[in-house]
Amino acid sequence: MKTLPDSGGQPAKVGPARFRRRWRPFASPLTRRILAVNLLAPVILVVGLFYLDRYKQGLIHAELQGLTTQAEMVAGAIGEGAVNEEALGLLELNRELAQQMVRRLAEPAQVRARLFDPVGDLAADSRILRSADGVIVQIDELPEVGGNGWHHRLRHLWGRITTWMPDEKTLPRYVEPLNQHAEIYPEVMAALAGRIETAVRAKRHGIIISVAVPVQRYKQVVGALMVSADGANIARSLFQVRLAIVEIFVVVLMITTLLSLYLAGTIARPVRRLALAAEHVRHGHGRRHKIPDLSDRGDEIGDLSMALTQMTETLWRRMDAIEAFAADVAHEIKNPLTSLRSAVETAARVTDPEQQRKLLAIVQDDVQRLDRLISDISDASRLDAELSRAETEPVAMLAMVETLAEVYRSTTEEDGLHFTVHAPLGDPLVVSGIESRLVQVLRNLIANAISFSPAGGTITLAAGREDGAVRIAVEDEGPGIPENKLEAIFERFYSERPKDEKFGTHSGLGLSISKQIVEAHGGRIRAENRRDASGKVVGARFVVTLRAVG
Repeated sequence: MKTLPDSGGQPAKVGPARFRRRWRPFASPLTRRILAVNLLAPVILVVGLFYLDRYKQGLIHAELQGLTTQAEMVAGAIGEGAVNEEALGLLELNRELAQQMVRRLAEPAQVRARLFDPVGDLAADSRILRSADGVIVQIDELPEVGGNGWHHRLRHLWGRITTWMPDEKTLPRYVEPLNQHAEIYPEVMAALAGRIETAVRAKRHGIIISVAVPVQRYKQVVGALMVSADGANIARSLFQVRLAIVEIFVVVLMITTLLSLYLAGTIARPVRRLALAAEHVRHGHGRRHKIPDLSDRGDEIGDLSMALTQMTETLWRRMDAIEAFAADVAHEIKNPLTSLRSAVETAARVTDPEQQRKLLAIVQDDVQRLDRLISDISDASRLDAELSRAETEPVAMLAMVETLAEVYRSTTEEDGLHFTVHAPLGDPLVVSGIESRLVQVLRNLIANAISFSPAGGTITLAAGREDGAVRIAVEDEGPGIPENKLEAIFERFYSERPKDEKFGTHSGLGLSISKQIVEAHGGRIRAENRRDASGKVVGARFVVTLRAVG
């Protein structure tokens, strides 16, 4: 974290560099996570390109059925037209005629046909052409015309990729030696035994499918015909399906990416703005930095914006309160310190014992006043933190009021004060709160009433319910409260004491602390004057209202 000079020449901290950089969509971790989650489904879709087993097996099965039909037709034609009947009823293949028939019949179907005699030797091959002078020519298929286009190159590349796939590696390899024999091909051996058999083999760039059927004449097997195809139609069909999936994937990828970026922009960018504003508030000076108002969004980010704004305002109010509290403390402590210093300095110059005793009495009073101030200030300063940490529990206010009334009856009996309690029968008046602090509130109010009550006066504690809340009132028969001070008496260090009370006996924090405790419990406290029928003030009343439980 680096520093920059502020207007006062002092280094001012700024936030981390990641908050100061200009927002880039793909640099945001949140954006990357949104993209990763949203792209998972299209990626799974495109991975499925490599595993179209069911569809591929269906194509192979259909191709084998077609080859079987073609093979049976060619085998039937050879059995009828290329088999010679020898003496003693023996049947023998006419190799020359069989070669011509195999060549003519296989060419229109674009398949390769090979005929094996009963002993397994190759008798005819559709790719072998024998000229009139006995020259043998083997025919190989040429590549498709226009095979240099992108579509063909892509299909060729895909064919090379598919050779690495697991299902291609499990197939037996197709091997074609120079001298072919039926033993090389298990399906041919099965056909020579009178069964129809199929086979699928892998070659360099694709597969070879083949069907072997017996060539029969009068139910006698005179050879085996193997018809094979290179699986180009299967590869072409699979490639078209996969190409369609890829095209769909590209479109879905573009839409998903754009929607993800839009979603990230509506989430990541506002969150970053809020984080940056929070950093500015944290490291800035004064109140010029504000949290962006996103409340019009109507979603969780808008709620977060409102919460951060309210939290910031609360923090500023808390800082103002701390600043004001520190100023008030300094002012209140300064008065007894000034008096104490003056008395000490005067005592050092006075030689009269009587004057020295009076000055020492002043010093003692000022020390007691300082001790009382420091104790009350300490209690007030830690009150907020304690209220935020303490656990609330059900508190029966009726029992508390009756107990305090009984305690004060015994302690103020010599002063002639009377305590009365007015409360409903059978209702414990339960609230949720911190019992010790609620006791402190009532003790402060009762102590205040005792201070203003005349000798022989009556202090009334009234408890009950009001609009679903618990209401506690403390009434006295004193001179009342000035009408313009009904709110000011709850301010810190405000003191409106009886005329005959010794100065400095109270710090002026009791009612302020009581208000702080009540408001921390979600309640209210107020002061008012009691009046008789003629409107004359006959005492003061403090009313505490707390949320009821049950």
